[in-house]
Amino acid sequence: MLGLLWMAFFVVSRILFMLYQWAQTSALSLREILLPNLLGLRMDAAMTGYWLVVPGLALVISLYRSRIAKWLIILSFYGFSLISAGVIIADLELYHHWGFRMDTTPLLYTGSEGFGSVSIWRLVFLLILFFISVFGLHVAFRKFILRKLDFEAGHWKQSALMFGCVALLFIPIRSSFRVAPLNTGVVYFHKTNPYPNHAGINVVWNFLKSAVSDNSFRYPTNLVDSKTSDQTFKAMMSQPDSSIQVLNAQKPNVILIILEGFTAKVLEPLGGMSGITPNLNQLCTEGILFDQFYASGDRTDKGIISILSGYPAQPKTSIIKFPNKTQSLPSLPKELTKQGYHTSFVYGGDIGFANMESYVTIAGFSHITEDNDFDLSLNVSKWGVHDEFVFNRLMIETDSANVPFFKTMLSLSSHEPFDVPGELPEKKDDESLFLNSCTYTDKSLGDFIRQAKQKSWWANTLIIITADHGHRLPGKSAVHEKEKFKIPMLWLGGAVDSVQRINKIGSQTDLANTLLSQLGIKTPQFIFSKDLLNPESQSFAVYSFNNGYGYLTPGVDYVYDFDLKNYISQSGATEKEFREGKSFMQQLFKDYNKR
Repeated sequence: MLGLLWMAFFVVSRILFMLYQWAQTSALSLREILLPNLLGLRMDAAMTGYWLVVPGLALVISLYRSRIAKWLIILSFYGFSLISAGVIIADLELYHHWGFRMDTTPLLYTGSEGFGSVSIWRLVFLLILFFISVFGLHVAFRKFILRKLDFEAGHWKQSALMFGCVALLFIPIRSSFRVAPLNTGVVYFHKTNPYPNHAGINVVWNFLKSAVSDNSFRYPTNLVDSKTSDQTFKAMMSQPDSSIQVLNAQKPNVILIILEGFTAKVLEPLGGMSGITPNLNQLCTEGILFDQFYASGDRTDKGIISILSGYPAQPKTSIIKFPNKTQSLPSLPKELTKQGYHTSFVYGGDIGFANMESYVTIAGFSHITEDNDFDLSLNVSKWGVHDEFVFNRLMIETDSANVPFFKTMLSLSSHEPFDVPGELPEKKDDESLFLNSCTYTDKSLGDFIRQAKQKSWWANTLIIITADHGHRLPGKSAVHEKEKFKIPMLWLGGAVDSVQRINKIGSQTDLANTLLSQLGIKTPQFIFSKDLLNPESQSFAVYSFNNGYGYLTPGVDYVYDFDLKNYISQSGATEKEFREGKSFMQQLFKDYNKR
């Protein structure tokens, strides 16, 4: 009976998930709605098996210690109820933002800021759903299970029989008599749309699986023959020393501005919407615009490392979680410090969030400004200090900085829930609020640049503007689509020699060697970074999402899903491009595993 209760609960939770994601569910056919529910029963049975182990063992001892057995069953049930309901309800909202079923990634975002992406009313609604879930389990348990927990003494043979029954739980738990145990691939049936595949996953199983395997996770290194991978990657990254100089200063100051979630879809010069970012639109005509630039990953913790360390985002992990790995990464602050630069990092939020403090410290920033360094009256948004005040702080610090300096600023106002100063848009949907927050950040940036042009340090300063990642909005891009990953990179300042557009396809990881080459700094450490201003460098970008990667080169783009073990989209690709994408990912996996 207890097993039936858990199975019913997991089935209902899947239906709830598909209702919560109704915008995507409504686009499915009847077959695409039914199959996740049918295929998902296998994972539901596995999770039910796990939840029955403790009650099963309690039954074994119930013939001798009936009171202890009864309390073991009761306590384990309520404990598992809280875990299951908590994961299921949190996943409803997280999937809406991230596009993958919940694993241990959210544990990286602990603290009050962890709820920063959710409006207060949405949070209240989710809490209500949580309590309804727990209460529903409680009522069903009392009605169908609790009254049957009065045990009588029995013979040892009965205990042996019960133990044998517990051992049989191995069958649904492992869900296979083959070498490979259960994995999420068993619910994957759709060849092009990840959502119906994701809907079939038992998210509690997914979360617990991630919890026990994260620290020991190793990526596969057999995507392609090792020798072929080495040779292909070497050819992809090969670039003779022939970079075109675009700066008029040998040792300029550098200000790196990283805008939260600033997708190319809001910049008119990049083919995006008009009127959302008037300041950036104008600035794109005043400097060097890299108009085929892509984020390496889809979250801030991945983007920061891609930009500052030239290290690609990984599909299943975030290297920022492991200081023992990040301490071995190269970084721009470290390299520039060797050249006499004074480095600092400015952020209006909690620098400890998502393990960023560990990374920016290891990366070599000599000074870090965070939310606690601002007046308390300014720390009023869910994420921290609004962008206009952070830009003001950046200006103050820049005016008093020793030269040459390398300053990095990370904005935050365009992060969910998009609560920014000023009037709200007429519509209060996510897209309208997001666009409004981008307009606010654009104004704050424009004000900063206008002031900077009047400063004495402007003439010898390079300002690089880019984003930590793209965004599903506007238009609700799917988690794997290239449009979600396209972002701006713009070089401005008195140190920029000319106005031009760079059409070469590149990634955040390429910023490191592109900048260092302009500064005359040669280093072999940034092995995944190419110089976008070198005519001989290859034109391509690779991006990762939770369960796959995308590859872009002129006339070619494709997306590979590791769970599906297949390409979910591809255009113009030949065996050469497929081999290049696999080789790049294999080199990344090998490097990540050994760090």
